[in-house]
Amino acid sequence: MTTKTPPTAILVEGLEKSFDDLHVLRGVDLAVSPGSIFALLGSNGAGKTTVIRILSTLLRADAGTATVAGYDVASRPAQVRESISLTGQFAAVDEILTGRENLVLVARLRHVVAPGAVADDLLARFSLTEAGSRRVSTYSGGMRRRLDIAMSLIGSPEVIFLDEPTTGLDPQARIEVWAAVKELASSGTTVLLTTQYLEEAEHLADRIAILHEGRILVDGTLAELKALLPPAEVEYVEKQPTLEDVFFTLTKERA
Repeated sequence: MTTKTPPTAILVEGLEKSFDDLHVLRGVDLAVSPGSIFALLGSNGAGKTTVIRILSTLLRADAGTATVAGYDVASRPAQVRESISLTGQFAAVDEILTGRENLVLVARLRHVVAPGAVADDLLARFSLTEAGSRRVSTYSGGMRRRLDIAMSLIGSPEVIFLDEPTTGLDPQARIEVWAAVKELASSGTTVLLTTQYLEEAEHLADRIAILHEGRILVDGTLAELKALLPPAEVEYVEKQPTLEDVFFTLTKERA
């Protein structure tokens, strides 16, 4: 017997949420295809985290419907939780344990067969094998974030929510996390990430939705969003190196 993949991994229609007199979500609609990276882009206070909390069953909507992996988040929350993983804005790792011990612990809590083998596989996938025997307290920000994302993969969830995964990270760590997110999608996992960084959405997402004051302003591919503006004027100018070029050139020379 084969399991039929739902046409949409996440479907949201008319989602509303208020806190007293503060209207956070004012009718949000979005659809995320299985195995894709969908970026919910917006400034602080736009309602991104509220959407994630509703979709992960941590918060009930006031109105509207939402399904994740084919399950309604309001009427079938247990099935939703079995199908998802959530990584918040700060890495939820135990600094006293080693990287491998963190992974083994989560694997045992989720009753995964051969937790040690699962941990070793994830360490390899996220380029953490050499650091696996070290305490997480010695890890850089990027390494902790990659470990956190690796932990979220245990149990093979169909959908992973990443709520501002690179907040507070330096440029090099951000690049490391981007690579980890791409690794998730390449394995068939559906990724919904929230971010306030335009470059992050542009670099990672198959589709991008811009959330502003509780409403989706636009939703489409990067090319579709760029097509909303007038064509660029062609000018011939001398190209100067960007700060990113300077940063990576200097840091590589000193590596």
